[in-house]
Amino acid sequence: MDLFIFANLIIAAGGIIALFTWKQFNLMKTISVAALVSGCLIGFFDSLSKLVKPGDYAVAMSFLNGSSLAFTIDGLSAFFLVAIYAICLLAALYSFHYLDNPEKALRVATSTLFFSLLIVSMALVVTAGNILTFMLAWEIMSLSSFFLVIYDYQSAENRRAGFLYFVFSHVGAMFIIAGFGLIFGHTGSFEFTAATLTAPVKTTVFVLCFIGFGSKAGIFPFHIWLPHAHPAAPSHISAVMSGVMIKTGIYGIIRIYSILDLHSMLVGEIVLVTGIVSGIMGVVYALGQNDLKRLLAYCSVENIGIILIGIGIGMIGVAADQPIMAMLGFSGGLLHVLNHSIFKSLLFMGAGIVIKKTGSRSISALGGLIKNMRITGITFLIGSVAISGLPPFNGFISELFIYLGSFRGVALNQTTLVMSVLAIIGLAVIGGLALATFSKVVGVVFQGEPRTAAATNVDEQGGTMLPPLVALAAACGFIGLFPRIFVLLSLKAVDALGLGYDQTALEPFLKITTHISLAAALFLGVLALIVLLRLLAYKGKPVSRSGTWGCGFTQPTAKMQYTSYSYAASILEFFKPVAPLNEDHPAIKGRFPGKTHYASRVDDIAELHLGTVIIRPILWLFDQLRWIQHGDIHLYIGYILLAIVVLLFFV
Repeated sequence: MDLFIFANLIIAAGGIIALFTWKQFNLMKTISVAALVSGCLIGFFDSLSKLVKPGDYAVAMSFLNGSSLAFTIDGLSAFFLVAIYAICLLAALYSFHYLDNPEKALRVATSTLFFSLLIVSMALVVTAGNILTFMLAWEIMSLSSFFLVIYDYQSAENRRAGFLYFVFSHVGAMFIIAGFGLIFGHTGSFEFTAATLTAPVKTTVFVLCFIGFGSKAGIFPFHIWLPHAHPAAPSHISAVMSGVMIKTGIYGIIRIYSILDLHSMLVGEIVLVTGIVSGIMGVVYALGQNDLKRLLAYCSVENIGIILIGIGIGMIGVAADQPIMAMLGFSGGLLHVLNHSIFKSLLFMGAGIVIKKTGSRSISALGGLIKNMRITGITFLIGSVAISGLPPFNGFISELFIYLGSFRGVALNQTTLVMSVLAIIGLAVIGGLALATFSKVVGVVFQGEPRTAAATNVDEQGGTMLPPLVALAAACGFIGLFPRIFVLLSLKAVDALGLGYDQTALEPFLKITTHISLAAALFLGVLALIVLLRLLAYKGKPVSRSGTWGCGFTQPTAKMQYTSYSYAASILEFFKPVAPLNEDHPAIKGRFPGKTHYASRVDDIAELHLGTVIIRPILWLFDQLRWIQHGDIHLYIGYILLAIVVLLFFV
């Protein structure tokens, strides 16, 4: 544990140093980024070694008259630590040239401090050894990420996004505390133990914690904060929040399942159905977005759904006493945790460069960017293929294992059959809609012609922003080419759940990964050969450049191209009951009509109805209680005394 502690101390020091050296902007950035990168690099290799060779790694520090801060690293913790440190390392490197405004030196330094706290707190969350340690780290993580979301605090929209995230974070924390409170009430201990809990209490604890952790993960309908907070944050923070921070919610769900030892079919069904709904609704809303970062944020909801489908299949496999089904589901879900952290970070960082260079997040305002931004365009294309679950990239591998686990359940009893079929259909629908979503993004943003002046005359000089894109794109390809290594790593994380399954039963499925490697290598070899032949064919020949073919129009214009909404309109029409279209288009009147406009957006029904059913009544209630806040210090002291008397009487 010494290296783990040392790595986190270096990361924290990097943030603190930034705050004291902010007046020397370049020096501050160099030292702080170097510290963050160094700490993450040490933490990455340390956690990877502990994942490869799992053991009993623990440390505890006493405080508050016998209580302790305890940290433990098992296979599950190490797996999440690998993703946390890897993504944060690249995000820190990316931030060096992304946050390059000396006029905001203090703000950049403050952001670096909270970024370092976020990294450390995420690492502490997934290694917490008892309830007190977990909740302390969880609160630091929530608060530090809140301050990162409101980096551009002058914007009213960003302040609202931060407030929304703050509310959902702490409402979720209340559910987690309620679940942990039940554990403490029945065991009298802050340790992660549930041996004395009855089955109904275990189910209640799981449901409470599932809601709390699900709120952080962004499951439907508790995802409302996510499409507001991710676009508001700087792009490297969006990458970290979507890539790894929301996965702490997934970690919490898996960990509480392991602690409770709750092998119930009901629990698996809850997780699976939630995953299907989250996945489909998330990708439908993503398809309807015109804001590039909001689209990627909704895709996080989609991929959390895929992860939950895998975990749900694993839980159902355990309840049905089907070890192979369970291991395929859990390993597929955990591998998708890693895969999503890679390709989603790649996409957010790519979007960050696009927004920084064009000054616009509107998809319909862009176009033709790949001509001048080849590295960004190609790496974004790789991330788009990977997130769509297509070979030969990493997203295909994790989704394949979830499919295989689902197919194992088709031959079982009626309930398992129905759940497995729903999982298969859900994954197929999600995959198809994801492909439509990212063909829209790549086609409208990077291909065609610039639709507005924002997309013209852009360059790709990004300094340290480009190497992380290349590294993440290479990781997508590497996992797709050599999946066996990473499947085995995910199985080491599954081992930590204490299911006691013999993993040699998965050998036939692991052999499939060898065939996948050969097929992927053959595909990439043929692709490389075609590119080489093309280069040779055009060598020494003049190559001219002209506008995109106008489909027979003699005077084509950029306005004739697909827009973000027109591309997806026919698909969104089918989902109109759950994704209603809101249009703003004044009627054209008179013989000589004046200028008009058209704007449309797809509404999120969860946001619409939660606002009506929950948020507005709560705000009304608080408004009725404003008389309590009257400014009289004597009555405030009276409130405190009354609260103390009530507590002494009842506690």
